[in-house]
Amino acid sequence: MQSSIDLTASDAAASTLKNALAAIVGERHVRDDEAERRLFSEDIWQAGAHVAALIVAPASLDELAAVVRTAHAAGAAIAPRGAGMSYTGGYLPATSGTVSLDMTRMNRVLRISAEDMTVTVEAGCTWHALNQALAAQGLRTPFWGPISGLYSTIGGGLSQLNAMFGAGRYGTTSESMIALTVVLGDGRILRTGARGPDGDTPFYRHYGPDLSGLFCGDGGTLGVKAEVTLRLIRVPQHEGHASFSFKTGADLLAAMAEIARAGLAAETCAFDPGLTKVRLQRMSLMSDMKTLGAVIGKQKNVAKGLFAAAKIALGGRNFIEEEEYPLHVIAEGRSAEGVAADMAAIRAIAAAQSGVEIENTIAKVMRAQPFPEPNSILGPKGEAWGSVHGHVSLSNAPAMFADVEALFADMADAFAEHGVHHGYLFTTLSTNAITIEPVFYWPDAYRPVHQSMIEPDHLARLPRLAANPAAFAVVAAARKGVRAIAERYGCAHFQIGRTYAYRESRDAASTALLDAIKAAVDPAGLLNPGGLGFPQ
Repeated sequence: MQSSIDLTASDAAASTLKNALAAIVGERHVRDDEAERRLFSEDIWQAGAHVAALIVAPASLDELAAVVRTAHAAGAAIAPRGAGMSYTGGYLPATSGTVSLDMTRMNRVLRISAEDMTVTVEAGCTWHALNQALAAQGLRTPFWGPISGLYSTIGGGLSQLNAMFGAGRYGTTSESMIALTVVLGDGRILRTGARGPDGDTPFYRHYGPDLSGLFCGDGGTLGVKAEVTLRLIRVPQHEGHASFSFKTGADLLAAMAEIARAGLAAETCAFDPGLTKVRLQRMSLMSDMKTLGAVIGKQKNVAKGLFAAAKIALGGRNFIEEEEYPLHVIAEGRSAEGVAADMAAIRAIAAAQSGVEIENTIAKVMRAQPFPEPNSILGPKGEAWGSVHGHVSLSNAPAMFADVEALFADMADAFAEHGVHHGYLFTTLSTNAITIEPVFYWPDAYRPVHQSMIEPDHLARLPRLAANPAAFAVVAAARKGVRAIAERYGCAHFQIGRTYAYRESRDAASTALLDAIKAAVDPAGLLNPGGLGFPQ
């Protein structure tokens, strides 16, 4: 494993590499403007300690392989970046000589096969674009995207893993993937899965050891995803929506665990009173005609659509008690009778945990408008936003939540002093786990990454707050405390980046295997150094 060169220390080296990369992708697609380099060197949580030297945007598998091969030969570190929505340092440059790979030009849907029930996309394709392309044929992937899917890329979803739509039944991104084309650290191309008679028509994942799985959740440290094949299902023709309110977090988590065990929900989404208050400050459902129009469009006929929209508009903001825990559940299926049976079972489970059914406004809006603009990466008063999470077993979720609540109670004075507010997001992953995700808002300045994603009109309405390193430090300490609790419960994590202890937490045999794989696929150690706990 070699040390990466510092391109900033040598104008000649930087110029030579820039020219070589421009010969591959075109001059317009190699950028060294300082403002843009700084943008690509920060994520939603923080600005990185180093600034990328170059930004390169390949447009095809061949261009990507040539770019990686050229950077490898020059000894430059490579940091793959999708939409830039990480908050764990996942793509931040480890050195000032880093080449940041902008994957958003590789955004095509390459092949849809309704016959084989597969779709192949380039890694920079967004979940929104994929769903639009599939909708015309009545098809969908089983897991079909995170809430950030308007911009989030499928390659990023595999590198960091994510959840939301369909995850309650089908798990995360990787569980819907069947084959990959990956560019390794020295520019070699690796293809996984059973790939048909031409070697380029992947249709099934498992043939011997699961090589595809190595690159799921790898944070871009083992290879750069170029093309992804996902399995398809026909879009379920029937949906059911319900929302419930619970007096305690323990009751909520008990209900979510039983819904997961029974495999009843396509997805679940729940909040605590703190996050509910933040969400209701954002909501303007009565005036948001785009939202109501989406709800109308989801219904089977105009009359039903108008009725659903009217109920949402009249419900306004007053359908959740302020100090309770709301749970929103969506079921789906091939028949109205099947969905009705699932919804009846869900209602019985909620009632057994003292859940009270409430207006299902949010559940309907989530499905009708699944990929909103990412305006929520700032708070409703312009505050900074940050998150931390753990995927915990169904049986341990209540105890873990209690421990996190105790941590935050101990930090209450610091939170109050620095204006830090917190809440929780909860969701289920197939029949196996519950995600507990504390979310923080605190007064702090927004940065270029926020400006690049938030709608300009929305951003213009928010106050510009001053930088607040003291409040940031309090939130950083809270995130660290939650990570320690998650470690005690043996939690898993998405979006590991440089935040969660992965390599350090493995047993000796696993660490040795990981290191051997890293040496084989990235001989010089130049792919996203420092990610997953690999040497930086």
